[in-house]
Amino acid sequence: WLQSPRLKLLELLRTSSVLGAAAMADSTQQVQSMVNFITSEAKDRAEEIEAKALEDFNVMKLKELQLLKAKARADIQRKEKQIQTQRAIARSTAVNRSRLEKIGERNNKLNDLTGEVSGKLATVTSNPTEYKKLIVDLIAQGALALLETSLSVQCRQKDKAVVQGALAEAQTKYASQIKSQTGQEMQVKLVLDEKNWLPESKMGGVVLACHDGKITVDNTLDARLHLVMENDKPAIRAQLFPSK
Repeated sequence: WLQSPRLKLLELLRTSSVLGAAAMADSTQQVQSMVNFITSEAKDRAEEIEAKALEDFNVMKLKELQLLKAKARADIQRKEKQIQTQRAIARSTAVNRSRLEKIGERNNKLNDLTGEVSGKLATVTSNPTEYKKLIVDLIAQGALALLETSLSVQCRQKDKAVVQGALAEAQTKYASQIKSQTGQEMQVKLVLDEKNWLPESKMGGVVLACHDGKITVDNTLDARLHLVMENDKPAIRAQLFPSK
C-alpha cells in the first residue's frame, strides 16, 4: 500500500505543472488588461487632442473671419467717405460755376449799361452849348476840391475851344460858391494846359492840376461815369436784378 518513491515524484511533477500553467494564464490575463487600459487611455487622449485642435482651429477661423469683416467694413466706410467727398466737391464746383456764370452775366449787363450811358454822354459832347455848361460845372467842382489860387486845366485837343470859353465862367462860379458857403472872398486863376492834352480815347471832361501836376483831380466823363457806377452799383444791381 505504500507508494514507491518513484510514484511520489511523478505525482509532484504533475502538481507543479498544473500550478505553473495556472500562474502563466493569470499573468497573461494581467498583461492583456494593462494593454487594454493603455490602449483606452491613448484613445481618450487622442480624442482630447483632436477636440482641442478642432476648438483652436475654430477660434482662429472666427478671429480671421472677424478681421476680414472689420477690414471689409473699413473699406466700405472709406469708399463711402470718398464718394461723399467727391459728391461734395462736385456740388461745390457746380454751385461755384453757377455763381461765376451769374456774376459774369451780371457784369456783362453792367458793362452793357456802361456802354449805353457812354453813348448818351457822347451826344452831350456833340452839343457845344450843353457841353460847355457841363465843362463849367466840372471845372468849378474840381477847383472846390483843390482850393488853390492857380490851377491848370487839361482837356482833349478837340475840346480846346469849348474849355477855353468855359474858364472865365468857371472862375466866377467857383468864387460865387466859395462866397455862399464860407462868406469869404476867394478867387482862382484857371489856365488851359496846351502842352498836355488828354487822350482822344477819353469821352470828354477835364483834369485839374496844381503844384506842377503833383496834385490832380480827374473830372473826365470817364472818371465820373466810373465813380457813379461804383457808388450806385448796389442800387443799379437792385434795379437790374431784383430779388425774387
